[in-house]
Amino acid sequence: MSLVVLIRHAHSQANALGVLSGRRPNIDLSEKGIKQALELRDRLGTFPIKEVRVSPLQRCSQTIAPWLDVHKKVRVLEDVDITEVDYGKWSGKKLSVLSKESLWKIVQSNPSRAYFPQGEGLMAMQARALHSQHAALSAKGQGAVVLVSHGDVIKSLVAANLGMHLDDFQRIIIDPASITIFDFSSSQPRLLLLNETRSSVHELLTPSRKTRYLVGGGSGVDVKKKK
Repeated sequence: MSLVVLIRHAHSQANALGVLSGRRPNIDLSEKGIKQALELRDRLGTFPIKEVRVSPLQRCSQTIAPWLDVHKKVRVLEDVDITEVDYGKWSGKKLSVLSKESLWKIVQSNPSRAYFPQGEGLMAMQARALHSQHAALSAKGQGAVVLVSHGDVIKSLVAANLGMHLDDFQRIIIDPASITIFDFSSSQPRLLLLNETRSSVHELLTPSRKTRYLVGGGSGVDVKKKK
């Protein structure tokens, strides 16, 4: 199978403060996030990896660092195409304040039309994220592709992979330290897991899983919860 594993960074200091950090530097994981990163190491476990692509922002590298400490031979690329949205003037402001802006309604209801002042548009963000995903899938080698990124970036990939318009991407929830998995081995991407924040997923990512037929909806593979 050609698997794409989408991981959102763990809970950050900005998340704790209710701030839209964007691309601002020096945003570390919170104490909660550090714990989530350690749990993520165990939840991911060991599975064949083609390559890992990580957003340049440190909250993403901090999130995957405990797992990489165990898997030192994995190919890791810093990828600007999956970095956070450039929120421009919105960066560093409280979400409670931003929710009163007229642009907020557009972001929520028609995000394909949203362009942040002195920043970028959400359509442009989705395009670069898709470029990264395609490049990773096209790279030589066997195993899953892992992308460590941000909430809106992952939501845009989920929407595109499922054939949804970007205007519907706010219907998708991607929590900190969540794992989302797509199977690209057939003509259209298949969603295997969405926004998983508690369970161990390495069994879902092992090569012993054969191509599934969709009769009945799925194979009923047991994903064990972490004890």
